[in-house]
Amino acid sequence: MKVIIRKAIKSDAAAIFSLIKELAVFEKEPEAVIISQAQIEKDGFGDLPLFECRVAEADKKVVGMALYYPRYSTWKGPTFQLEDLIVTKKMKGKGLGSQLYNAFLKHAYEVGVERVEWAVLDWNYSAIKFYKKSGAQVLDDWKTVQMDRKSIENYISKINT
Repeated sequence: MKVIIRKAIKSDAAAIFSLIKELAVFEKEPEAVIISQAQIEKDGFGDLPLFECRVAEADKKVVGMALYYPRYSTWKGPTFQLEDLIVTKKMKGKGLGSQLYNAFLKHAYEVGVERVEWAVLDWNYSAIKFYKKSGAQVLDDWKTVQMDRKSIENYISKINT
């Protein structure tokens, strides 16, 4: 089977959304996905795209993706944040994740980013092993900090009173 890795286009939004939902199930948080296909189309393929995406296509069907966006490090300069690297369950074990990862890293290098960064769940041992084998460092001394929209709203209401 021939696999093509290419830049995502707007008509890929349905497949991208499907992969996101599949990943959420794998990560045991299916209810956490609140975006829609329409939002992916708007945010990724509008006038000011908020993300870039590479897709893996086999038999004219999108079966994997690497979705990322630019960031800026005050210490390093331009960086990319890899938000998700996803291969559909039925295509796992065929090297597609490696192909997407390689394409993402080649692109990052070509455009001159100084660092790429992403998160991995601590129980996803196969992914951690894969990343370490590639030369990535899995940092134990940093914690991810987040605020969802409701938390932001609550905080803003406290500081505005």
